Amino acid sequence: MKKTRVLIVEDSPTVRLVLESIVTADPRLALAGSVRSAEQMLDVLEETDPDVISLDIRLPGMSGLDATLEVMRRRPTPIVVVAADVNAEDGRLAMNALRAGALSVMEKPVGLGHAAYATVASRLCEQLVLMSKVKVVRQIAWPGRPAVRTDLPPPAGPAEPLARPDGFAVLAVVASTGGPAALVQLLTGLGSDFPLPVLAVQHIGPGFVAGFADWLRSQTPFAVRIAADGEEPRPGTVHLPPPDCHLLLKGGRLELSGADPVAGQRPSGTEMLRSVAAAAGRQGIGAVLTGMGSDGAEGLRELSRAGGYTIAEDAATAVVYGMPAAAVDLGAVKALLPLPAIAPHILTLLARTGRTGA
Repeated sequence: MKKTRVLIVEDSPTVRLVLESIVTADPRLALAGSVRSAEQMLDVLEETDPDVISLDIRLPGMSGLDATLEVMRRRPTPIVVVAADVNAEDGRLAMNALRAGALSVMEKPVGLGHAAYATVASRLCEQLVLMSKVKVVRQIAWPGRPAVRTDLPPPAGPAEPLARPDGFAVLAVVASTGGPAALVQLLTGLGSDFPLPVLAVQHIGPGFVAGFADWLRSQTPFAVRIAADGEEPRPGTVHLPPPDCHLLLKGGRLELSGADPVAGQRPSGTEMLRSVAAAAGRQGIGAVLTGMGSDGAEGLRELSRAGGYTIAEDAATAVVYGMPAAAVDLGAVKALLPLPAIAPHILTLLARTGRTGA
């Protein structure tokens, strides 16, 4: 079996040794190289030929963010960002690196003697293996407004007209790998006067949820909140689940649940969409964006069956066409769209229902 070649970029000698130990101990991984700066990484990038890069976000000289941009320009390679401290500055740098093309973000592993070492090391190795399989390409611009795909299997539910006298009440979005940048593009396209509350599940490490919320707030025209149990969803506001909690809509209010993970995920996009199907039915819009695995697919099918409007991101723009493909395979998708077309399509739906305000 061909091993996944990992290039480590880490300025701390101690942490670099820990990362080297983790990589060499995993039979699926091979150490392609280990350097202390972004400049050194760029010097050896072609020579080491890595399948994936473990990149410290805060480096001497060129930052991890600038390094990500340069890698994507020179030799697009999957990048897993590794951040030392979950503080506001590192969180902002990490999120911007994700927007620039990095695929996921992880907290740095603790020392060998720490009780959580084995768990953290296992998670990091799993991310390196999974992300190495993602085909990273240079971003392309979509001229004009792409058309809706029409060659889809029929939705798993009654065909619904675009015009609905009762309007729409909520938008629920699920994303994973490549999701932060996709969410920014979607929310920016929806605009500051978007009249619906937005519930969003983005797969991200628990330590980065607060930083992700702050970053999303700074990058989009939306208010962004980490949801509180029992609060009412607010128009023009993105509600994110707290770490390790499912986010549900029940009786017009948000509910947080510590129930078991679904398909390995908590928060689960499928659980959120199921709750929207039950609470909002035909007044719900659900969207599954880029991501590995199948989270959200089952929930989108339930929303479709309840009469809601369902959207998935097309393979043409998805960083990983896993979750959207799973939804399409289930017959859960009404509209399969490239990312730049999703926000205009949603706004058209609202205009046709007459829903222009809260």
